[in-house]
Amino acid sequence: MTTATTSALPQQYAWLPSPIGRVLLSGDLLGLSRVQVDTACRSVDPEEDAIEDAAMFHDAAEQLQAYFAGNLKQFNLKLNPQGTPFQQRAWAELQRIPFGETITYGEQARRLGDPNACRAVGAANGQNPIGIIVPCHRVIGSTGKLTGFAGGLDAKAWLLNHESGLFVSHG
Repeated sequence: MTTATTSALPQQYAWLPSPIGRVLLSGDLLGLSRVQVDTACRSVDPEEDAIEDAAMFHDAAEQLQAYFAGNLKQFNLKLNPQGTPFQQRAWAELQRIPFGETITYGEQARRLGDPNACRAVGAANGQNPIGIIVPCHRVIGSTGKLTGFAGGLDAKAWLLNHESGLFVSHG
């Protein structure tokens, strides 16, 4: 993954069907800035002035389809998530969690150098604009329970089960 900076380039978007709901891909020539699942729990819309352009997201759509088919474990896309320096660090740490593995919010905070920053890590992960590709779904509660996922806990359970076969329910 490469990360770019803020730009005034026009935003473009495309929709991709997936097993967990329709996925919004959005960004510009600097990279993907949003990958979000549109579900009953959370409706997402493209930016107001964004232009629909499926061709721009061909690589992202192809890699996501391969991921959902079980044929891709690591994405190789140009990303441009917008966030604070702490959020950027938290999101970079998410990408270090291997496919099929999970860590706790406490472990992520420890890896970021502050074991007491669990809540800040949770808040940063909750603002992750590039879900699935920046795998915030791989972070779980200290008791092993599934907590906090913008696409809903059913989607989080599906993603974790898809990756590792360990989780079948969040109940």
